[in-house]
Amino acid sequence: MKKHIYIYSPSGAVRDKAAFRRGVRYLQSLGHEVEIDTDALTSHMRFAGDDCTRLAAIHRAAASGADVALIARGGYGLTRILGGIRYKALAKAIEGGTSFVGISDFTALQMALLQRTGSVTWAGPALCEGFGVGGPTDTSGATDEHRVPDDIMEDCFNDMLLGQGEGSGWRQHREVNLSDTVRVNNATIWGGNLTMVASLLGTDYFPQIKGGILFLEDVGEHPYRIERLLTQLLHAGVLARQKAIVLGQFTEFKLTPHDKGFKLQTVIQWLRTQIKTPILTNLPYGHVATKILLPVGSKADLVTEGRDALLFWGHNPFH
Repeated sequence: MKKHIYIYSPSGAVRDKAAFRRGVRYLQSLGHEVEIDTDALTSHMRFAGDDCTRLAAIHRAAASGADVALIARGGYGLTRILGGIRYKALAKAIEGGTSFVGISDFTALQMALLQRTGSVTWAGPALCEGFGVGGPTDTSGATDEHRVPDDIMEDCFNDMLLGQGEGSGWRQHREVNLSDTVRVNNATIWGGNLTMVASLLGTDYFPQIKGGILFLEDVGEHPYRIERLLTQLLHAGVLARQKAIVLGQFTEFKLTPHDKGFKLQTVIQWLRTQIKTPILTNLPYGHVATKILLPVGSKADLVTEGRDALLFWGHNPFH
C-alpha cells in the first residue's frame, strides 16, 4: 500500500525537528513515499515562514499530485492568510484524489474550504504529534517503548488511504441519559478545534451549515473559556441549528481552587439547558494520541443506544 504523502507547514514553525524526522521515517517505514515541502522547516517569528511562504507551501501541496497532503504541525497562522488561498486549486486537487489532513489550526483552512467550495477534508493527525512521537525521554537517551504512534489513529489513517474508512463508534461519558436516543440521518460533519471555529464566526470563511453534526475539541483551554466560546456559538444561533453537537477531547487545562466545583462537566450540563440539540460526549478526537479521522464536509448518520454512539459516513445502514 505505497502512497505519496506530501508534508508541508501552513501554520506554526516546527520547533521539534526530531519529531519531524521521526514522523517522516515512520511513514517511510510503512512503505510510503514521503515528499517534504521545500519550506517545511522554515521559521519566521512563530510561523513556518512568512505569509507568502506559507501560502506558496499550501499551493505546492495542492499541485503535488500526492495522495495525502499532511500538515507538519498546527499552532497558529492560517487565519491570517485565508484571504490569499486559491480555494479552487485546492478543490481541484481534492477532486483529483488528494486528501488534505490535519488538526488544530488546520481547522481554519478546513472551514474556509468547506464554505467556499464544499470540498471534503480530513480532521486527523499532524506529522509531528501523530507520527513523530517517541525518541529519547531522559538524559541517558533511553527510548520509551510505549510512545509510538497510536494504533487506532494509524488504523484510521490507513483506512482513509485505502478509501475504506466508513465510520467510528465510541462510548460516551457516564452522565449521559440512557433513555435519550439520538438518530440523525444524512447530516454534514463539520467542525474541529473550538477556538478556530469560533474565531471565524461572522466572517466569509464560516460555513453556513444547518442541520449538521458539529464536532468540537480544544487544548489548553480552561472550562470557563470553553464555555465562553460555546456561548458565542450559542448566541449566534449556530448550535441550535445543528442536528447534533458532538464533543471530543478537551485536554491540558488546570482547574484552580477559585473554580469551587466549576468544571468541564458543569459547562456541558449548562449547555444542555440552553438548547434542544442533542449533545454527545467523549468522541475520540482531539489533541490526544488515540483519535479517529473524520471527513469534514461529508454526509453522515449518527445513532446512539445508551452510552454507545456510532457515526457512520459510509454506505448508509440506518435508512
